[in-house]
Formats: sequence, C-alpha cells, structure tokens
Amino acid sequence: MQPGTHFAFGAHDTHGFVASFTSSLPAHIAHWYLEREQFEPVPGEPGLYRLSEPERDGPRRTRQAVDDLRLLGYTVQADMRLDPALSVGPPRPVRPNGLQERRSRLAQAAAGRTTQRATPPATSLPSARPIPPRPTYAPTVHLTASGGGRSR
Repeated sequence: MQPGTHFAFGAHDTHGFVASFTSSLPAHIAHWYLEREQFEPVPGEPGLYRLSEPERDGPRRTRQAVDDLRLLGYTVQADMRLDPALSVGPPRPVRPNGLQERRSRLAQAAAGRTTQRATPPATSLPSARPIPPRPTYAPTVHLTASGGGRSR
C-alpha cells in the first residue's frame, strides 16, 4: 500500500466487496465514513468492513464509495475493477420507451410552418366588456384623528 493511503477497497473470496482503513486515519472517523457508504464491520476481523447487500449492484456501489471518499480528500487505493478512475462499469441497457422518437417528432413539428393564422381574428366576443380607463388623478383619503387613542 502506498504511504499516506487512508482507505483500501477490494474483493474478498468470503466477504465480497471489502474495505479497510490505515493507521493514518483515526478508527472512529474511518468507521463513521464506511458505515455511511453502506459498509459494515466483519465480525472477528478487526478493521475489515464488508459491503452490505453486495448482490444489490455491489460493484457500482463500491466504486461510488471510492469516488465519494476521494472527493472528500482522502487517499483511496482500490482494485482495478473497483477504481472509478481506472475502470468503467458495464453499459446500462437502454429500454426503448419512445421518448426519443416523441422528442424528435416534437422538434420537427416546432421547426415546421404552422397551420394556424398569424393574426388574431378581428371580431370581438359579444359578452366582453370594455375595460374602463385608469383615472389620471390619485384619490385622496382624509383621516380624522380620534381622541380616544393612546398618546405617544
């Protein structure tokens, strides 16, 4: 392991995806970060943590943990397939949902000419009332002083 490394991630035959920390990091801080990244302590193996539910997209979650800890400024060593800087996960399958085709049709329709009139109709609705003009003066309100209030 390189000097100054804080965390190490890898694959274990028995425990699946595992992580450990070095003595350059206080144990309680490493424990806190690893638990937030969904790693749990391995019983009987001090300092070793395993990914909880590794069958639930384990490689991606482990790569995400490596990336998160690096973004926080920690030095992380990881196996090649678990290092997001060195490996790329398998491409996700794209399910056709017609969204791309619909967007394409909408874009073509927006670019084409419209069949609607460019100017509004000249006739007005018979039930529409005209809006009265705004007054040119400001109304004045006269307030009277009441004698029953408190003095200042």
